[in-house]
Amino acid sequence: MPVAQVELTKEKIREIIAKRAAQEFKRGDVVTLGIGLPTEIANYVPDEMGVIFQSENGLLGAGRLHQGESPDPRVINAGGAFVEPIKGCCFYDTQMAFTIMRGGHIDATVLGALQVDEEGNLASWMIPNKLVPGMGGSMDLVVGSKRVIVVMEHTSKGQVKIVKRCDLPLTASAEVDMIITEKCVFEVTKQGLLMTEINPYFTIEDIKATTEASFKISENLKNMF
Repeated sequence: MPVAQVELTKEKIREIIAKRAAQEFKRGDVVTLGIGLPTEIANYVPDEMGVIFQSENGLLGAGRLHQGESPDPRVINAGGAFVEPIKGCCFYDTQMAFTIMRGGHIDATVLGALQVDEEGNLASWMIPNKLVPGMGGSMDLVVGSKRVIVVMEHTSKGQVKIVKRCDLPLTASAEVDMIITEKCVFEVTKQGLLMTEINPYFTIEDIKATTEASFKISENLKNMF
């Protein structure tokens, strides 16, 4: 169905992206979720998968976002949102958190982005004309993780986010392995971007019109859902 016939709310877009990203983990993976949209992914990962979510502020075993009343104010993720600790979780200081992140112990990091380009370069921290405190632990996560997945809306206020070459300050160079948006899924290969899945609400023509980067289409292209 062409995009012109479909209206996706902000909430629906986030749900599509989070549900699709939740399919990327293997049983027992240790995964770090970035601030914002990535934190919603935990809500769609079945408990029986045994995925262990690590928060860079010092929590190994972060569960889903707290939904009820009276959350424990001490149990938050890196974005300050209340989370449910799972049985067997542990808390530790910043030194240990960054040792885990930098030491290759994270199986996958999922984070948002301002720009990603066809070489897998990532710009995720410097917002033009905005005062920002710095990139935080993002550079440590994307360099130290075994796999880096970017989740984001395909465009932002009409601005293309998947570009030929990032022109914002980089968080990391050539570290992104996969890009998931509400429109499609790209794998980042040595030959460039490869579209492997498409949201049936959209057309290939629409994706080309809203993607500056060059990309190829997989011979085995399938629907996201």
